[in-house]
Amino acid sequence: MAGLLDINMITELRDSLSETAAKCSERCLYQSAKWAAELLTSIAQPDEDPSNSDDESDSSMLNADAVPRPLFSTTSDDPQEAALERKEAHKYILAKSYFDTREYDRCAAVFLPQSAPAGGLLSSEKINKASAFTPPKGKKSRRTLHATGNPFPKLSQKSLFLALYARYIGGEKRKDEESEMVLGPNDGGQTINRELSGLGQSLEAYFSSQNTEQLRTRSQGWLEYLYGIVLSKSKNESAAREWLVRAVHRNPFHWGAWEELATLLPSTNDSVDEKIRQSLPQSVMTLMYHIHLSIDLSTTSDSSSTFDSLHELLQVFPTSTFLLTALALLHYHSQDFEAAAQIFQQILTSHPHRLDALDHYSNILYVMADRPKLSFLAHLATATDKFRPETCCVVGNYYSLCSQHEKAVMYFRRALTLDKSFLSAWTLMGHEYVEMKNTHAAIESYRRAVDLNRKDYRAWYGLGQAYEVLDMAFYALFYYQRAAALKPYDPKMWQAVGSCYAKMGRVEQSIKALKRALVAGTYYETVTPTPTNSFNTSISSQTPGRGRQQKPEPTGRKLLDPETLYQIATLYERLGDVEEAARFMELTVAQETGSTAKRVGKASFAARRYKMDDDTDDDDDVATEVLSNDSDSDDDDDEAGGDGFGTGTTPTTSKARLWLARWAVRRGDLDMAERLAEELCVDGYEVEEAKGLVREVRGRREAEGERGG
Repeated sequence: MAGLLDINMITELRDSLSETAAKCSERCLYQSAKWAAELLTSIAQPDEDPSNSDDESDSSMLNADAVPRPLFSTTSDDPQEAALERKEAHKYILAKSYFDTREYDRCAAVFLPQSAPAGGLLSSEKINKASAFTPPKGKKSRRTLHATGNPFPKLSQKSLFLALYARYIGGEKRKDEESEMVLGPNDGGQTINRELSGLGQSLEAYFSSQNTEQLRTRSQGWLEYLYGIVLSKSKNESAAREWLVRAVHRNPFHWGAWEELATLLPSTNDSVDEKIRQSLPQSVMTLMYHIHLSIDLSTTSDSSSTFDSLHELLQVFPTSTFLLTALALLHYHSQDFEAAAQIFQQILTSHPHRLDALDHYSNILYVMADRPKLSFLAHLATATDKFRPETCCVVGNYYSLCSQHEKAVMYFRRALTLDKSFLSAWTLMGHEYVEMKNTHAAIESYRRAVDLNRKDYRAWYGLGQAYEVLDMAFYALFYYQRAAALKPYDPKMWQAVGSCYAKMGRVEQSIKALKRALVAGTYYETVTPTPTNSFNTSISSQTPGRGRQQKPEPTGRKLLDPETLYQIATLYERLGDVEEAARFMELTVAQETGSTAKRVGKASFAARRYKMDDDTDDDDDVATEVLSNDSDSDDDDDEAGGDGFGTGTTPTTSKARLWLARWAVRRGDLDMAERLAEELCVDGYEVEEAKGLVREVRGRREAEGERGG
């Protein structure tokens, strides 16, 4: 025993156990690392007094010569922080081993024992029930902790962050456990992270105790990042943005801070976002952040500049899966599904076991109705890791494509059981509940998606659809407007807004929204039309993010949506403006031959000169340019014969032709009425009504002839 207490033997034991714990942790042998770390910290010096072994006030321990030789060099340039990290090296190894084995409370207790709770300054006896279980609701209800000094023991920022982060993760874990099953009675706002209140108070006091010079020179950015997360979860978003901006200034290559900051910005046109943009550091990370934010917003207003930025970065990082995935998602949101699928296929070929963003790839294959590839992707993901949320979403999409919606919901729920913050699963599950006519479950799913990301236009649109099914047009209108604000260049959004206005009897506003849909439609190329495949199966008419369709073949020509034109015409008829209704009916029929293609091409250029915000009337000017009957000779040639790039004869254009024929009868233009009715008989649409109209026209002619004779 005397030999074991020899100082050299103890030093050798410390070094051996430190090395073993570090090497096991590096090799992800977490249980072995924890065993070695626990044994390491249990060693006492031969003449050491246990009662003084953890005296934090002993400044002499900060002397590097008085501290055991570290196993690894510190990354801090600050001498005081470096000395603290060396002193805490053995404890840090133990705390990290607890964190790696998901024992978060034990991890926090290594540096912040229970007598000084890690999330709060007050002793456990003084923490009342309200302060421990009620999170702050905002600026007015957020309690300010009146403390004059640092509430924590003297620790390095590295150790303090690990302890507080472990406390936060432990609270999140308990919150998920209390919520139980997905969409269950306790799943939602009823369960909270009970550590947020104490963490927010203690971090506020900690930063208050630091002077400006200390924060500027010694801060590393990690605690600012954690404070930003806590404030964000506590719904104090303005303060969270400020602290996250500080975090990215201190540590610009910490991508997690950039992602958290992006979730707190409502839109690229928001004044808050502009203020944040001006305060960001100028580096390559800022460029990546802007690309991520643009893709997250899913808008097409600045897609060209985003493409340029991505290609510049890909010259520096040509094999970056993050940048390639961003490029694929940008094509996806621009509705270029073929290009997006090719990029995802390249990534999958190079990294066959990579599951990140694979749920987006499955969405693309779903929209393209590529069942064989989606089946292969589901098998590949399941073989790699069947208990990843991405895998569950891929399998759920496959079952949805096979119209097995119950199985699809089962897999989406499984994805959410694994990770309740997985946005795609909430949105996709809402789509499935809509298919199953379970409207209330769909609404709850979409609401949870919106809570996670307010910039997800698909969830807002889904909420509008669900409330429209319930005949609650006022609620549906609100959600459709939110979706249109996030996706202003998608005609489907404005068509939905116009439909709600029409149901509410607000005809003029409905016409205005539908004209916006026409203008937005000029941003996308049409598909190759057939008599049975026109705009009803075009990209713009599908459910956002989902929808079953044939693979589109771009023609390079831009047309107006006949269905939207017909709706506008019927609305003008409701207003009693028959002349304007007739003009839109004529435009509807003209789409069969593409006779307005040149005018729409000009209007596509004109539309880009206007900003399609929700609070502007510029859309009326754009719509006027789109729909005006100018006297340009080229347009007259188009009106005469078209160029063969139209939609062909469709049920919608046939209904418009029948309306024009009846209108011609009312005006007494029997020749035009007969010609239009005969065209309907040839086309095969509205045949019986067309024959009846022909008989009526001929009967009136005979009657007029008899009166004339």
